[in-house]
Amino acid sequence: DSNTAEEMLVQASCVFGLLYCSGSGEDSLDGLMRRNCPLTPSLSPRKRTTSQSKTEPPLLRTNKRTIYTAGRPPWYNVTGTTFKEAFVIGLCGGSASGKTTVANKIIEALDVPWVVLLSMDSFYKVLSNEEQELAAKNEYNFDHPDAFDFELLVNVLRKLKKGKSVKVPVYDFTSHCRRKEWKTVYGANVVIFEGILAFANKELLKLLDMKVFVDTDSDIRLVRRLKRDISERGRDIGGVIKQYNKFVKPAFEQYIEPTVQVADIVVPRGGENFVALDLIVQHVHSQLEKVSLILLCRSALASAHQGQPLPKTLSVMESTPQVRGMHTIIRNKETNRDEFIFYSKRLMRLLIEHALSFLPLKPVSVETPQGTIYEGKRLSGKRITGVSILRAGETMEQALMAVCKDIRLGKILIQTNHDTGEPELHYLRLPKDISEDYVILMDSTVSTGAAALMAVRVLLDHDVQEDKIFLLSLLMAEMGVHSVAYAFPKVRIITTAVDKKVNDEFHIIPGIGNFGDRYFGTDAPSDWYESDEGMDY
Repeated sequence: DSNTAEEMLVQASCVFGLLYCSGSGEDSLDGLMRRNCPLTPSLSPRKRTTSQSKTEPPLLRTNKRTIYTAGRPPWYNVTGTTFKEAFVIGLCGGSASGKTTVANKIIEALDVPWVVLLSMDSFYKVLSNEEQELAAKNEYNFDHPDAFDFELLVNVLRKLKKGKSVKVPVYDFTSHCRRKEWKTVYGANVVIFEGILAFANKELLKLLDMKVFVDTDSDIRLVRRLKRDISERGRDIGGVIKQYNKFVKPAFEQYIEPTVQVADIVVPRGGENFVALDLIVQHVHSQLEKVSLILLCRSALASAHQGQPLPKTLSVMESTPQVRGMHTIIRNKETNRDEFIFYSKRLMRLLIEHALSFLPLKPVSVETPQGTIYEGKRLSGKRITGVSILRAGETMEQALMAVCKDIRLGKILIQTNHDTGEPELHYLRLPKDISEDYVILMDSTVSTGAAALMAVRVLLDHDVQEDKIFLLSLLMAEMGVHSVAYAFPKVRIITTAVDKKVNDEFHIIPGIGNFGDRYFGTDAPSDWYESDEGMDY
């Protein structure tokens, strides 16, 4: 504190150069000043924190998508209601105290799939022109509570904790504004929320299940801030020092440091404090184990709703001689693959046409080429989106596209965990703004309804209205129909046939075999009932 601004500027210049050449992560001020290195830029500067989803381990990674072997187990009960909220860890500490390092080390040690890192830095307010000018001159206080959009932050974290899909702003620290494209984050079992003022808002504190304060020496924090702001934000050293003395240091003393009192755990030395990190990880695991005891078993679905009448939301296509004839062909185990595909596609086309008749229409008048008025109908809504449950549900996409021009498509991959018998969510890709659409959810067969329940829950988590979801399947078991209707009574269920029984292996009887294997040619006749892939549970 006794240093003049000029002395701090000279010292910071030296420290900044030394920090870049060290490359060892050993960024204590004394350790850096003892080194004698040339002023060379680092090849791997510290990256700025961004909000992100993290799931491990990857099964397939491309430029556009990642499919994970660690699926997300059910987060809802047989009524379709979410029974467990995400466990939220709040990380607070001064600027450049190492919160991100602590967060990443917790994520690595947890080894839990579907972890979300939410950064407070994403929620800076959009600056006015006057504030932009102040920021350009390092005269705007980014460390004051008024700099953050707490209303948006609380709303996003609350929805994320409840398992909902959220859109997170992306803040550009060079231009001091939000980018047009926001990130979509969904599917959190654990949320790690970090920020300098993570404990400064009462509504935020209510959402945190564990509060961790990262305590780091002020000299080290200054060095790290210099490195970050100059390398990543294009600032000059003088501006960084000026901003630190005028805003950062006073804000830490007034708003951040006092919140250590509400912390459950204080972590000195940040990411190097392995004892503290181990305690945090053990506690999180114990909390997750409590809620994991509640399982949505297929056996539970199988024993429910027996003997009850079929729900009114179910619509079964009329079993005309033509429809029954096509069922005879595709149910016959001797039918070759070409015929199976041909008649399956015919049934799919009829099913799609039948389903579209349930969409709400509004009256509209058009003028014919003869100059007269025709009173017709038009879809009463914005648009229709198709979502297939992979892989077998994808076979219905072609029929949907043939009937609905330029329709948008989404995909959900759900597979059965053979150890627990639970369906698990592995991957999803949904179109933007799907919440405004009528959604046609497609799967080839529905047995117990476990996969259909998960897919509908995913759509609801993305704010699709329940009465705008249409579940379509070529063949359903009564058990699956009841399961879906009981959990989601407003979902319209549409099929070409309903079979009464499901055997001990949860296959429909008399059924159709493994539709995916028969359609894609990946089966051997004797294995139709052995493979779980392609069967809906």
